[in-house]
Amino acid sequence: MKWKQIAAELFPAGHTISEQDNFLSGNAQVDGQTVAVIGTTNHTAIGVEIALAQARAILRVVREHPRRPILILVDTQGQRLRHRDEMLGINSYMAHLGKCIELARRSGHKVIALVYDQALSGGFITSGMMADACYALPESTIRVMGLAAMARITKVPEHRLAELAKDNPVFAPGPDNYLRMGGIEAIWGGDLAAQLATALADANPADRRTALGLARGGRKLAQPVIQAVLSGTDVHAA
Repeated sequence: MKWKQIAAELFPAGHTISEQDNFLSGNAQVDGQTVAVIGTTNHTAIGVEIALAQARAILRVVREHPRRPILILVDTQGQRLRHRDEMLGINSYMAHLGKCIELARRSGHKVIALVYDQALSGGFITSGMMADACYALPESTIRVMGLAAMARITKVPEHRLAELAKDNPVFAPGPDNYLRMGGIEAIWGGDLAAQLATALADANPADRRTALGLARGGRKLAQPVIQAVLSGTDVHAA
């Protein structure tokens, strides 16, 4: 399975990661320290059960292993679209997962994420996007909303969105476009173990995504608007 191949490259010193119902959890050795690993596999949809399993695993790390770094391995097709999950309040379960990640960060845990296969919509937002920094492999698939769905929501013809996507990363999927927007920190290739060790060493709880998006030319207005709001400047003037 792909996650096992990726784990072997990430953790040459060994790991105890196991899979149960598309949920990954365990520990691994990275550059002489123990790292907690949670994640998903098989493009699984995030329903109430797996959202709760991830949240429970993070809380266990916070409770039993103070300040232990956490790595989130991301492979999901997004939020599970079932009447049962909606009636049970899947949005609340996913929000709970995001809050647990934030609790870990505020408790001194470094949290980084790696999109090693697929990252779509809400399943990505409440996992990889909640980390201190999110990374991706070159062959990964990343998008929050497909162009067809975006066309239905915005009422903009899909062919027009496809044209916009050629020059504007906001409309386009893929790790390269998310890199330009600052949504991911970097795209990994080559020695994954070395890059993971560096990412853990450099992890910072400060959110730099809008600044990175501005510097990389993928999001030109988000950071100026934030600065204008914080300074009390007229946003339109900014």
